[in-house]
Amino acid sequence: MGWFCINLTLILALLSTSFPYNSWAVDVDTNLGSETELLTRELMESARQPEFLDWLRRTRRRIHEYPELSFQEYQTSQFIRNELDSLGIKYLWPVAKTGVVGTIGSGAQPWFGLRADMDALPIQELVDWECKSKIDGKMHACGHDAHVTMLLGAARLIQNRRDKLKGTIKLVFQPAEEGYAGASYMLEEGALDGFQAMFGLHVWPFMPVGTIGSKPGPIMAGSSRFTVIMQGKEGHAATPHNTRDPILAVSMAVLALQQLVSRETDPLEPRVLTVAFVDGQAGNVIPESVRFGGTFRFMTLEGYSYLKQRIKEIIETQAGVHHCSATVSFMEEMRPYPPTINDPKIYDHSKRVGEILLGNNNVQHSPALMAAEDFGFYSQRMATAFFFIGTQNKTTSSSVKGLHSPYFTIDEEVLPIGAALHAAVAISYLDTHFKSE
Repeated sequence: MGWFCINLTLILALLSTSFPYNSWAVDVDTNLGSETELLTRELMESARQPEFLDWLRRTRRRIHEYPELSFQEYQTSQFIRNELDSLGIKYLWPVAKTGVVGTIGSGAQPWFGLRADMDALPIQELVDWECKSKIDGKMHACGHDAHVTMLLGAARLIQNRRDKLKGTIKLVFQPAEEGYAGASYMLEEGALDGFQAMFGLHVWPFMPVGTIGSKPGPIMAGSSRFTVIMQGKEGHAATPHNTRDPILAVSMAVLALQQLVSRETDPLEPRVLTVAFVDGQAGNVIPESVRFGGTFRFMTLEGYSYLKQRIKEIIETQAGVHHCSATVSFMEEMRPYPPTINDPKIYDHSKRVGEILLGNNNVQHSPALMAAEDFGFYSQRMATAFFFIGTQNKTTSSSVKGLHSPYFTIDEEVLPIGAALHAAVAISYLDTHFKSE
């Protein structure tokens, strides 16, 4: 998951614009009946066929061996297009440089989207197995290889039922989730215009295979970053009175910033501010300047605006108190991520499908996370539901490693579950809309 960072005008436009949900999203009938139960079980049975499961594993391992960073997913994109070609699925490409949007169905409304992100991380894989990353310094340590595989699996399942679809399903293979806001570029290029709703999955190593989790409303935070250059006057450490010490100014600024959450934020509103690095010089010299920075997280647009304003005010004030100057940057080249917000009705629809697929006890109510995901851009434009899907092997739960770890692994038994869930949520959404109309 990426949690980076648009100038204020663009973030306000993306977050504050009121996008009326279309009737297909609002009028979803979540009283799923026997037809949906039969459909869901048939999809799960198809996904668990030995030859299908073998194909899913081979697909995921091929993608895992050749990880590519944000906006560099050329081989991954080509691999996806080859698979779609083999299935006879039409697609739009390129979108946002390497993105692909496939289409299954007649093209008639409603359009329901399924999304998978494609990019990897600049991490050296330390897992010793036969399909270890072949690219030095790059790894699928956030499970995007599994996301692509599950969506390709769903594409196969859906394509086999294309003549029965009561609308259109869109397959969104998105670049650059890890910090570079690929979702926002997909939207800007118009590739998702006309979508009524979208569903997304993210692997979660702390839940066992066979479980999913989410909640209605905010499920993941918005995120932005900041960097600061604190400028002073250098000099020998033995004569500090002849200097303007930027280290002291930075120290006081870091302490003052902590009050933004503890003393200026309603304790019932989730916000986080973390100073994550300080760079200076070591030894017996007071440096001329010190660079520091970090991240802040929020669940509302108001939270974003307030934290951004106060971060700048506090740092510049502390600089002045210590006869220094500060240049504060909110890294406008890295677009801030808006919060990911689950539409209650799409969430409820997806939850009910999950309960049919996995059983009521295996669909969990997950707490909101202060981590960020650029799926939030989609939730600002249409009704969405974003779920976590368990990848933990119960026999190895004591040694589970989290996302972005060089030791990150998944249990590949999750792949058919994710493929079937994607397909069942999308097809039953179209079926439900047809009945409600």
